[in-house]
Amino acid sequence: MKSDFLDTGVVLFVVIVILLLPVIGQAQGDAEPESGVIWSGSDPKMSLSRLAAYCAPILWFSPDEPLLHDSTGTGIRIPEAFPFENHPDAPVVYYRLRTVLTDPNATGPGFTADLPGKDNIILDLSEIWGMEMDYFFYYPSEEGFGGHKHDVESAEFKISVWPQEQCDNCPYTLSVSKVIAKAHGVLWFDNTLDIDKYTRFPMTLLVEEGKHASCTDKNGDGYYTPGYDVNRRVNDAWGVRDVIRSGSLFAAGFASWMAKVREEKHRVFPPLPEDSPVRDRYVEDGEYAPDNAKYELRPWPTVENPPPDLVRFLDKGHPNWPEEDAVTTIDKLGGFLEAETFVKSLSLSLRLDGDVGLSFVFPFFIVKNLEDPVAGGYITHRMYLKDKGFRDFGWMLHYTPSASRWIDSYFSAGYESDREPDPEREGKLRRDRHFVLETGLKFRVNIAHTPVGFLSKLTDFWGFRLGIKNKGFFDIERLTYVLEVGAGVW
Repeated sequence: MKSDFLDTGVVLFVVIVILLLPVIGQAQGDAEPESGVIWSGSDPKMSLSRLAAYCAPILWFSPDEPLLHDSTGTGIRIPEAFPFENHPDAPVVYYRLRTVLTDPNATGPGFTADLPGKDNIILDLSEIWGMEMDYFFYYPSEEGFGGHKHDVESAEFKISVWPQEQCDNCPYTLSVSKVIAKAHGVLWFDNTLDIDKYTRFPMTLLVEEGKHASCTDKNGDGYYTPGYDVNRRVNDAWGVRDVIRSGSLFAAGFASWMAKVREEKHRVFPPLPEDSPVRDRYVEDGEYAPDNAKYELRPWPTVENPPPDLVRFLDKGHPNWPEEDAVTTIDKLGGFLEAETFVKSLSLSLRLDGDVGLSFVFPFFIVKNLEDPVAGGYITHRMYLKDKGFRDFGWMLHYTPSASRWIDSYFSAGYESDREPDPEREGKLRRDRHFVLETGLKFRVNIAHTPVGFLSKLTDFWGFRLGIKNKGFFDIERLTYVLEVGAGVW
């Protein structure tokens, strides 16, 4: 009978993991205050409409975008106003200030609304630490796989307020710390950019041909470069896949051939205020972006009785925006800057490996994922219970290159506690512990647009796993096949 203590192989494995964790879990440094600056000034009072204009992005369309109708430059009229609103002779972009995070020592509110209309909200920057701004883009239709009438896409901007005591003329500075461009309603597909000093503002968003997903373009060169234009969860980021307009679904990782080359005549510019610090680079002969269309900014509409076919496109949560919250701890401020816990990344599966059991996979930090900063991918906990009365238990560290691709390899290593009848003691069980290693393939299906799409409220993906498991560290004692079927990305 084997000892109840972990064998030498397991001890070595745990030691290696402990030594590697400081390298794997190395955190990114905070953005410098001067990064992503969109405004500096002395007056703490600012209207919401003006804030939205300072922060608003450039939109860059594919030359073959069907809704362009071959228009270029000042002739472009997308994105549009909703059908129930008046349509100006210009594109329209909607904004929503979702959250205002106030100083814990604030002596007054972060904003006031003395006049009707969200655009008349007045912010008090002296009382604010951070804000979350959303931009929405309405298109009358989309094409390609799952194409339909009406389409609303979005991007989120996290804005920090920096007091500059050393500057008499500009005691307040607004800077963007993070931009999250949404893609097809799946969190894992988000194109997320942590801002640094090399980011060019106004932020450029590449718009996917026909489907209109948004993707951050850090330097505004019209090309999507993974790891540069998107620097969080790069392996899962959707990027910009103009080819899916053809009707084919590309669920693997991004490849450069999926995106078409952009031309400057297909850009649509925001209505930047004249004192914007990033406006001058687009001024020619005293005129701002003279060869391009400029969109109109409007607050996100509140509609009591929306048209039935627009209900799901108008329901974006936070109906009583903006919502004010106070910073009470450093953890809360850090949560505001990160805001990516991914509770729905839990996985539960039926497990078959010669015995019947259940398998659970959850983030390394329980509510937050641990990413591999070198190769990308995620390290998670993986546990399973099996055999009669779930008497056997296994724990592994689990690595997978992504959480959303249709097919992925995976690698797991840990230990298994196995209870079996003891031949030397009738009616008793003996317990053996083994080092175990498992590898194989994981297959995932995004169920959001299937007949069982309601299950996506629990998790975006369902799938199955095919693998091979062995026991023993240096010597392989037993090989078994593994099949798992269930819910979750891992």
